[in-house]
Amino acid sequence: MEYLDEEKGDDHLYNSVRESMAHMQTESEEHVCVDQKNIEEEIAGTPLAPACSLWTTDAEGAVKLRIEEGCTEEPITVHQMFKSTVEKYGNLFALASKENSKWEKLTFLEYYQFCRGAAKGFIKLGLERSHGVGILGFNSAEWFFSAVGAIMAGGIMTGIYATNSPEACQYVASDSKANIIVVENQKQLDKILQIRDKLPHLKAIVQYSGQPQQKISHLYSWEEFMDLGLDVSEKEVDDIISSQRANQCCVLIYTSGTTGKPKGVMLSHDNITWTANHASRAGDMQPADTKQESLVSYLPLSHIAAQIYDLWAGIQWGVLVYFAQPHALKGSLVTTLREVCPTSHMGVPRVWEKMMEKIKQGIGECGYLKKKVVTWAMSVSLEANQNCMQIKDEEKPFLFWLADCLVLQRLRAELGLSCCQKFFSGAAPISSETVQFFLSLNIRLYEAYGMSESTGPHFMSGPKAYKLPSCGNVVPGCRYKMANVDSEGTGEICFWGRNIFMGFLNVDDKTREAFDEDGWLHSGDLGNIDEEGFLYITGRIKELIITAGGENVPPVPIEEDVKKELPIISNAMLLGDRKKFLSMLLTLKCGSNTDTMEPTEELSMEAVEFCQQLGSQATNVSEVIGGRDKAVYRAIQEGINRVNSAATSNAQRIQKWTILRKDFSVSGGELGPTMKLRRPVVLEMYNQVIESLYQE
Repeated sequence: MEYLDEEKGDDHLYNSVRESMAHMQTESEEHVCVDQKNIEEEIAGTPLAPACSLWTTDAEGAVKLRIEEGCTEEPITVHQMFKSTVEKYGNLFALASKENSKWEKLTFLEYYQFCRGAAKGFIKLGLERSHGVGILGFNSAEWFFSAVGAIMAGGIMTGIYATNSPEACQYVASDSKANIIVVENQKQLDKILQIRDKLPHLKAIVQYSGQPQQKISHLYSWEEFMDLGLDVSEKEVDDIISSQRANQCCVLIYTSGTTGKPKGVMLSHDNITWTANHASRAGDMQPADTKQESLVSYLPLSHIAAQIYDLWAGIQWGVLVYFAQPHALKGSLVTTLREVCPTSHMGVPRVWEKMMEKIKQGIGECGYLKKKVVTWAMSVSLEANQNCMQIKDEEKPFLFWLADCLVLQRLRAELGLSCCQKFFSGAAPISSETVQFFLSLNIRLYEAYGMSESTGPHFMSGPKAYKLPSCGNVVPGCRYKMANVDSEGTGEICFWGRNIFMGFLNVDDKTREAFDEDGWLHSGDLGNIDEEGFLYITGRIKELIITAGGENVPPVPIEEDVKKELPIISNAMLLGDRKKFLSMLLTLKCGSNTDTMEPTEELSMEAVEFCQQLGSQATNVSEVIGGRDKAVYRAIQEGINRVNSAATSNAQRIQKWTILRKDFSVSGGELGPTMKLRRPVVLEMYNQVIESLYQE
């Protein structure tokens, strides 16, 4: 099925790819085990770039790979991974985009063809080796073509968050020495035009959705860009590809900058290809020749979780990727899920929470009898799932089967998850309330734990490794150790494996801090491991609150307990670093503007119901905090008292709290792109409010 007009040159590209495919050499399927001492030498015929260290901060540098005895997988480049997929699954559909209410699909061969076409365009525009290609916009086929094409052309693919300000875009583009920036539309283009004069390495801008509204030098539409490379020879592309090495950088992931300026996490070809293979195995991803998986791409591809899951694992396993609409997180995601019925789905905790709220709202609008039936079915499912964690559905009690068949299947269908078999949560900790709710729908949320610096997941839950409330077992082929373990078995989680990043681009001191003298990556997260190897996260070293009395307090468990006790609370942030006592900022669950995603004044249905049960008639935030609604304030204090009653010491009790007038949000700056709380930002934004809590 055609994706571009014939007049735009897609037939030419298609034929040229067919010719190049015919000349591909079939690679040996034998795997060779390699001792660490010889990793700079040729491995199974694939040379690596000379390297003398496990890390580098140079975009053109190379690193030693963490290959150990017993290794059964040779290092390969991104192109080698893609070429292998095309050889196996070339005629299967790979990408699906909705055009004029119809899903238009591309095969893996066509996908590869467009990536080569993009590579030629980048070469024609003067992309220099190891310079960045920034991609700024919502998920699309063109995003994928640009990402893979940039790597094929010898550049470094650099995602830029679509929510970034012009200044934040400038920082990433400058740091990565971006020669080309690919933008989605006029809105994103305007950001780059504001900072264009401050980007000395920038040679061109490409807009992939719609036509540019003005004629500007070195600004190209997508069609113009693809036409540019038609006179670049296949040999020129092949020569660049053949010069690439698996231990060199091909991707930059910029951290969200919650604790300072964003850092460019350098990922090698081997980081990407090895993780796409092994992490997906842990998640029980099936190869397309067994059963083709399908998913919906909607989370920011600038983040490692979505990039590994959607883009790189998609290529590795032959997954059919459907692209959601740009307004997916404003309400259209469930509509797309219903149309597509994916076999696998990943969400950050806030996405799962939104789905939970949607279902709860629907149940709340049901009649008395229907509500009773749904509540009964969910309680049966929750009990069965909690009591039979390691048992398959067909082995569970008849009552569970009846509840699932008559009620729960319909609820899952409402979410577009009727065919989904694997459900993943990542990028931030998920609350036990959310996990329990989905268990009541007979949906197991498999939590993944890792970092950008570990190319995504280092520990994963899955169908074969599931235990609440853990993050699962270490990904096969990876290792871990616990540093500075205390008397209760809690220590800092440290990583080792082929997934460990090369270093932070141009930031030598932070790179040195990330690794210990033996090369282990220190996560900064605290946790413990049980006798079966399941990981439990207990907090983060940098987030530890140290009171004036020297008491170490992990904030996350206390914050989660407060939200669990009080369903009206959306966000809770514990305070008290170097203070005499602990206090807390609270926000109420509210609706959001469907266009801007800004939180509104209106309380959510769940929050309104909470108020009504107390005898309060409040329907918006002002009505609660303006007159300090006695019923609501008393209920919140009682909930906090219950949390305090379980505190391990007086120093861990919440002494004061206040409700903020607005919920936290990405647009407001309190949350990062993956909905993670940006504590330093909140501390600065609400400094006066916080200080007032500590005034005598």
